Amino acid sequence: MFNPVLADAPFFKCFSVRAKDDSMTCIESDINSSDYWQAKGCELCAIEQYHEAISAFDLALSFESNDCRTWNYRGNALSALHRQAEALSCYDKATALSGSYHQAWFNRGLLLSEIGAYGSALASYDRAIKLYPDSRYLHARAGIGIKQKLVLFAF
Repeated sequence: MFNPVLADAPFFKCFSVRAKDDSMTCIESDINSSDYWQAKGCELCAIEQYHEAISAFDLALSFESNDCRTWNYRGNALSALHRQAEALSCYDKATALSGSYHQAWFNRGLLLSEIGAYGSALASYDRAIKLYPDSRYLHARAGIGIKQKLVLFAF
């Protein structure tokens, strides 16, 4: 089962990205800013409060509706709640806003793989790998073939 907290990808967890660039925490930011609510949403995801995180991401988007990172993070929270259609819509929005945002392409691939849309998952993984050839992206892509074989043997 798909679990964004346990996913073997550092970019899948929004709080990892925030920690990696170490630019701020929500305490250091203005409460009336997109950055504050984005960081707050990531903190809430870190403690698995996904409904609250989505609300925080919605507030962030009310300040800056074209932030691809916030759309991606919102998709992660929705994925954790198994709201795949909504999550996919968020990943699509993130990639439409920034076609070079490899994390959103990868997360889109994870979600599509989980729901069995392997062809579309491969295309998303390929896009992520072309932008950023991370070994985890390559590993996830290679796993598609195994999943397809398992599905064939199950029937």
